[in-house]
Amino acid sequence: MTTILLVDDDRAHRTMLRVNLQGAGYETVEVEDGDQVLEALTEHRVDLILLDLKMRRMGGIETLEMLKEHGRVEPVIVITAFSSVESAVEAMKHGAADYVTKPVDIDALKLTIERTLDVEALREENAALRQRLGEQFDFGNIIGRSAAMQKVFETLSLVAPSDATVLVTGESGTGKELIANAIHHNSNRSSGPFIKVNCAALHENLLESELFGHEKGSFTGADRQRKGRFELASHGTLFLDEIGDMSVQTQAKILRVLQEGELERLGGSDTVKVDVRLIAATHRDLEKMVAEGTFRQDLFFRLSVVPVELPPLRERSEDIPLLADFFLKRYSEKNRKDIKGFHPQALMLLARYAWPGNIRELENSIERAVILCLGEQITPRELPPQMVPEDFVRSAADPARPAAGLTLKDVEREAIRATLEQTGGNRSKTAKLLGIARQTLLNKIREYGL
Repeated sequence: MTTILLVDDDRAHRTMLRVNLQGAGYETVEVEDGDQVLEALTEHRVDLILLDLKMRRMGGIETLEMLKEHGRVEPVIVITAFSSVESAVEAMKHGAADYVTKPVDIDALKLTIERTLDVEALREENAALRQRLGEQFDFGNIIGRSAAMQKVFETLSLVAPSDATVLVTGESGTGKELIANAIHHNSNRSSGPFIKVNCAALHENLLESELFGHEKGSFTGADRQRKGRFELASHGTLFLDEIGDMSVQTQAKILRVLQEGELERLGGSDTVKVDVRLIAATHRDLEKMVAEGTFRQDLFFRLSVVPVELPPLRERSEDIPLLADFFLKRYSEKNRKDIKGFHPQALMLLARYAWPGNIRELENSIERAVILCLGEQITPRELPPQMVPEDFVRSAADPARPAAGLTLKDVEREAIRATLEQTGGNRSKTAKLLGIARQTLLNKIREYGL
């Protein structure tokens, strides 16, 4: 059973909270001031702390600082007077997960507790999953808890220790280079070089020189011998990005290296032995290109010993909040801004958008939002125009506040209705996108007759 620590020097208020929370199925532990919190945490297993900000001996901010100093990770919801919301904001800067205002609305408090516990459970689940898989495989900055990404992780953890050639496919912006990096750094060649070549970025003649090197005098401007990327990657990994953009002639030379482990530099006759693991990537349909005669079938079979297909972002929508939060932290730090998170309406718009540019587009959008943001939350106002429908702009000109005349229940009802529509009625996915427990969602659906 979930245990909540109540920290409040007002006995009557504490009693009211205890009765209501126990009635909702929670166990409670009580202390009357912040200076008793550490002792209580030592004596009891606590899942969440409900902390009053104003107390006689040790206030909420001091208590949060003390918890941080002692390495405590229990989520904290602070309670503050309605007229002192800025104090709650200050508390969140010191690590509080959320806040409620006095007089406490018990239904709102229960919802906040459920949401905080859900987020904490998700964080623990993700950490546990990463730890289990991380015994064999370090995923670095590859983020994803969706079923599609878990399948990718399982494949990578099996293929990385081998020397097998890997073909990574997926739309532009899905993170193919990250996958190649992860494979190399978890392979037996991790101490060797990791060399990258973008085949689409170089003219065909330049590409051959880049890959295989050249001898002095082999063409105008070749004033010295130069080793190619295959030689430079020897005893390591060579990553050929956008291999579908390569000519058939160059494909034949790549095939020879894969089959025989040797090459000749441009303008030279000496055979050079190389020991390279190849990882290739493309956004093109290579099987279709094989059928059309623009990609060699024998090379395709050589490359796709282990195929890894990355799902587009629109097919892993449950990963969008995780990715958005990751990029928010990165670019907030880079731009020296103290942005705490996303307004619910902004998160809803991020989840509803189709993301044709995938993770790269999401990253660019979050960087833009961070630069434009003047407050502590990213709102729809900072998102690119294509993500905000015209009817949404008309009904929410100020995203930080509901349109005039709408109650909080109206806003909540509309958010649930719109998200249900987006997920095709999938209630589990809707609950995840809204950041609430599934049972809470079911209760709200009944309450609003949705």
